[in-house]
Amino acid sequence: MQNPPGKPRRLNLLWLQSGGCGGCTLSLIGAESPDLVTVLDIAGIDLAWHPSLSEATGFELHELLARLMSGQEPLDILCLEGSVIRGPRGTGRFHMLSGSEWPMKNLIADLAPLARNVVAIGTCAAFGGITAAGDNPSDACGLVYDGREPGGLLGPRFRARSGLPVINVSGCPVHPGWVIETFLQLAGGTLTEADLDGIGRPRFYADHLVHHGCTRNEFYEFKASAHNLSEMGCMMEHLGCMGTQVHADCNIRLWNGEGSCTRGGYPCISCTEPGFEELDHAFTVTPKRAGIPVGLPTDMPKAWFVALASLSKAATPERLRRNAVADHIVVPPVGRQRKPHK
Repeated sequence: MQNPPGKPRRLNLLWLQSGGCGGCTLSLIGAESPDLVTVLDIAGIDLAWHPSLSEATGFELHELLARLMSGQEPLDILCLEGSVIRGPRGTGRFHMLSGSEWPMKNLIADLAPLARNVVAIGTCAAFGGITAAGDNPSDACGLVYDGREPGGLLGPRFRARSGLPVINVSGCPVHPGWVIETFLQLAGGTLTEADLDGIGRPRFYADHLVHHGCTRNEFYEFKASAHNLSEMGCMMEHLGCMGTQVHADCNIRLWNGEGSCTRGGYPCISCTEPGFEELDHAFTVTPKRAGIPVGLPTDMPKAWFVALASLSKAATPERLRRNAVADHIVVPPVGRQRKPHK
């Protein structure tokens, strides 16, 4: 698209997909107020190509890639959705660019140094994610992480032309608001390395915990716990919820304005964290030692948690005790009885 005279050049965004399910794109197109198209227009970003959203395909894509590789057309933002597929035996031939003899991992490695900014969309692109689970037969990895370990395709020292490392907008799938806000900050030139946490996630969402804003927090405070997924109580003690340890603002920045995993009755499974796919327990089970959950809230010493939990359980109101193991409110809160004025 041509830029009107006197106006800043519009940015070019190229979106590639590799080893993943496409769920991050499905999440992103559900963005509301504003939607993705509106955001890109406001930010001055042109979508050069997206495998699901663009009409161009086949030779048109190959011609675009040639222009980007030659520098004839600028590459301002390179997004990767899905993990990088390195197999078999490092050749990358498990995933080839359609209509070419070009392994996708080579294409990504060639384009990344040309991009002003590189963004990993979702946990697969950031850390390997579900695609890298188990024996990892496809040898999947993230752009600069291989699970919890630095490395991946580009290596931990990689820097885009802007000087920024890969921006890891993790989540499985990613929250559309996280992607949109990242794009807006990149377009405005306001995103700095100080705005990323220690593993490259934007701090505007990674400085929060899923626990923040959870509607079950009253149950958590009194350790009034659910035993089954259909119940209203806190899911940390018995049902594997990791919301007190996981970095994300899911219960503050709701999905589609109204939902989150815990609000939908399912425990947080730590999908924004590296290695979440390789937990040593089932997602809906809380591992314990001597009856104490192994995964305790962030920054809380075990002795304090045990002491506070004991006090909390002793002080649990009957209303919470009963509601915690019900699938609806069976005991509503009541107001204090006020003495009449004489």
